[in-house]
Amino acid sequence: MRPYSDTPDGRYFVVRGRLWRKSDPRLDRVEREQLVRDLMSARRAVKDAKGNSVELAAARKRVDDAKVALGERGPVWWDDGAPDYNRHMAKNTPYADWFASL
Repeated sequence: MRPYSDTPDGRYFVVRGRLWRKSDPRLDRVEREQLVRDLMSARRAVKDAKGNSVELAAARKRVDDAKVALGERGPVWWDDGAPDYNRHMAKNTPYADWFASL
């Protein structure tokens, strides 16, 4: 099994048995790259803000905003009405049989 297997529908990748929502595939390359740069900058700001609660809260908000813009958090990016299993253990979702077969 690869360390980060993608679900058959491409909505999630799996790390240590947990599903993590992937970025919205409809984002164009330039927009995705900018959002990833924003996310990485925000993550560095979180690291740099340790010990300063005001800066830490602002940096964490930037991380969340970037993840929502990428489609990794917030409203789902698919439109077929399927529920979101982000952060669920794969074995406790409809992906259980697929995950067990890896």
